[in-house]
Amino acid sequence: MKTLGNYPILIPKKGTDMTKWSVVSCDQYTSEMEYWDKLYKEVGDAPSTLKIIFPEVFLPLEEGTERIKKINETMTKYIESGLFEEIKDSYILIKRDTCLGHSRLGLVAPVDLEDYSFIQPCSSVIRSTEDVVRDRIPPRLKIRRGAPIELPHIILLIDDRKKEVIEPLWEERDNFEKLYDFDLNMNGGHIVGYKVVAKRVQGIFENYANNTVKNLYGKESNFVFAVGDGNHSLATAQAYWNEIKEDLTEEERKTHPARFALCEIENLHSEGILFEPIHRFIFNADRDFIDYLSINLKGDAKVRVFGNGEHREINVDSNSAKAIADIQKVVDSYIKENNACSVDYVHGEESLNSVSKNNKGIAIYMPKLEKEDLFGYVQDNGTLCRKSFSMGEADEKRFYLEAKRI
Repeated sequence: MKTLGNYPILIPKKGTDMTKWSVVSCDQYTSEMEYWDKLYKEVGDAPSTLKIIFPEVFLPLEEGTERIKKINETMTKYIESGLFEEIKDSYILIKRDTCLGHSRLGLVAPVDLEDYSFIQPCSSVIRSTEDVVRDRIPPRLKIRRGAPIELPHIILLIDDRKKEVIEPLWEERDNFEKLYDFDLNMNGGHIVGYKVVAKRVQGIFENYANNTVKNLYGKESNFVFAVGDGNHSLATAQAYWNEIKEDLTEEERKTHPARFALCEIENLHSEGILFEPIHRFIFNADRDFIDYLSINLKGDAKVRVFGNGEHREINVDSNSAKAIADIQKVVDSYIKENNACSVDYVHGEESLNSVSKNNKGIAIYMPKLEKEDLFGYVQDNGTLCRKSFSMGEADEKRFYLEAKRI
């Protein structure tokens, strides 16, 4: 399948402490510095993806120039020191067992950014599932411009209801070379990865795209991949590619590694994929914000709102996608009128309770989007409201592990 590229995937060589190497994606625990402090202590001086990512917990606290410089220097040091092994002409088949007892299968592979779009209306092979906030791209682009490699936390979903793509490969795993098998840190669970031939996987996806997908949604479609996680990361990768391709020849554009972004592909219908809400916490909001929500939101369903000694239920639309969009619109409107307030997007009820306990503000338990509605909604309506769903709780988010040159 042309959307799937064929570039060497980089993983640390045997002998690397993989538990210290692999860390959770940078957009988690954004209001919980204690998580990152503990992780830095746990990693110590060992080689780690923690030293080549920019945890978003730091974004409000610093301009970031020195941190970015250090990240890029460390990436170069890791490459020049021979830390990485190149996995050529292959993808990586993985199984992740999370701390909550969920198991997910995935394929790590590079995808063509020319086949992706977040602009609506959209007819691309790879489609964004949520609104991309363009203001969030520049800080990420600043990191990517000087980086020699990328590490993905992007997850692409396929609507493989018959489980004909990834699951059969897992059944054959004993025929593949095992690349890694280890426990993830910070309650992340366990992961194992196998090397699979790229051409064979491309053939499987070609058949899936040309036969299964074509009429899956009641009309002819080429909608193969929906972005399940990492919408802004994929948009940033495309923005960088659009910057540099202008100075390349047509022939160079066909093969340049920055044209392809490394992602993990998962089947939406895996029992291990659970959609969880991404809750909202509005810093410095008070009781008047709850009143504001109550006045501006209507419907037959309810969400819980609490903070600063207040606990109430607010009516919202019974359609979860619409309710999420309505809440976000009201939150944005309130913050625009109240400059002292800001919003954070919190994964997991436990984290929301922790943030609420340690900060002044109001927490909103958000509605849950049903995963079976995802592809049909995006096909018919375009993107969902930003931060509409999370694939599992914070501890279950993708951990950085594999890399690719850009």
